[in-house]
Amino acid sequence: MTLQEVKALAAKGEGLKLEFKKKIAFPEKVVRELVALANTAGGVLLVGVDDDGTVSGQRFIEEEIFVLEKAIRELIFPPLDYEVESVKLTEKKGVAIFSIPLSNNRPHYLKEKQRNQAFVRVADRSVQASREVWEVLRRGKNPKDMVFTYGKKEEVLMKSLEGLGKITLKEYAKLAKLPYFLASKTLVRLVLANVLQIHPQESEDYFTLKESGV
Repeated sequence: MTLQEVKALAAKGEGLKLEFKKKIAFPEKVVRELVALANTAGGVLLVGVDDDGTVSGQRFIEEEIFVLEKAIRELIFPPLDYEVESVKLTEKKGVAIFSIPLSNNRPHYLKEKQRNQAFVRVADRSVQASREVWEVLRRGKNPKDMVFTYGKKEEVLMKSLEGLGKITLKEYAKLAKLPYFLASKTLVRLVLANVLQIHPQESEDYFTLKESGV
């Protein structure tokens, strides 16, 4: 990638498939962005670019690459596929480009002391994946024909969605008088069957009917 191409990419601003970092000050936080990109739609991380898209570069860019690559090896599981290159701005400053494909091995997660954490991309942010998002990522890698059985609990869900437009797991469990695990299982199955769409959020995910043709 040329410097001109980097500047053109940065001018688009952060989004679903593009993240900027001025420097790798906290590599354990930056790898979350890479995990989110790999789990969601793939994308690019630019190191040496300000939040506003200014390509200011970073001194000793090779050291920044070394630190982040070490974190990728040590903190992400399963191993992450990526490509990295650097572009010089001046003799001392450069930009690193980490290209992350949508992974066939998703969900990727961070190996944490407390518990493993997966992340997904929502607009220009990376958010922690809920159990439902994790299941959709895991089971959606190899899509199979899902049988959509329309029973009482599905009828309650559909009527609610027709009226409200969206619903959370808690709302559905309460409305259908279901235990959380069964409500969760039902929602995940309907997402995999392309009946529902899941919308990951920082606080609580919500579900909508999937639009035809999407």
